[in-house]
Amino acid sequence: MINIVFPEPDFKVIKEDGKTLIFDRFRKRYVVLTPEEWVRQNFLQYLDKVMKYPTALIAIEKEIYLGELKKRFDIVVYNREMTPWMLIECKEMEVPLTQATLEQAVRYNMVLPVQYLTITNGNNTYCCTYNKDQAQWQFLPELPSYHI
Repeated sequence: MINIVFPEPDFKVIKEDGKTLIFDRFRKRYVVLTPEEWVRQNFLQYLDKVMKYPTALIAIEKEIYLGELKKRFDIVVYNREMTPWMLIECKEMEVPLTQATLEQAVRYNMVLPVQYLTITNGNNTYCCTYNKDQAQWQFLPELPSYHI
């Protein structure tokens, strides 16, 4: 497990029509503040402010197709050639990260191949990379730095 210390939140949060909305500066709009969205926004802030990942190379909630099923990934970080580099699957804080969570990310990876898969629920974070020699995913002790 990777220890993540999130930066102090500095989000813009408003109430509208009885719903709480948070401003997503990546999508440049307010979105409904669900428990999963809270994790996603904190993780995005961590990638930006702590890890210094380039914000222009981060995509949020884009559609992909798994066969005929339409799905949405949570976060994808691209390398400078605009090739997907890291896929991040977010769950709300009360949802445990299980083998099924990792398998969901692996299925997305079949459509959107990446070097790194990350799963997080805000409390726990795991990042792995595929080891071709051992034909298995290997968990990393920390998120990779963005130097590509």
